[in-house]
Amino acid sequence: MAGRFRLTDVQDSGNPRASPGGHVDKGESSLDASARELKEETGITVPTAELRQVGAFDAVGRDPRGRYVSVAYTATLPALVEPTAGDDATAARWWPLADLPDLAFDHAEIVAEAVKR
Repeated sequence: MAGRFRLTDVQDSGNPRASPGGHVDKGESSLDASARELKEETGITVPTAELRQVGAFDAVGRDPRGRYVSVAYTATLPALVEPTAGDDATAARWWPLADLPDLAFDHAEIVAEAVKR
């Protein structure tokens, strides 16, 4: 992305914009789940070897839907690939960090942590 930070987000029916993500399937690592969810929700394929862990986010009450722990990853793409909404996402697009919309839950905190790295 030529030295620029951008965020791809997804939106599903009834929820505000969020970073791509989802549940870890049985027998799957959080790393494998991250690559799978990114592909399912945005159509963007990133090999797991190119994903870098940002951290784990587990504050009580961070998600009003229930008790969730998120392990966030980031990747650097050689070129900006246009995301295509899929799976449970109704929209997907890139946002410049300087112009982010309001994000769901604690996703703004997660983005801020990713930018620090």
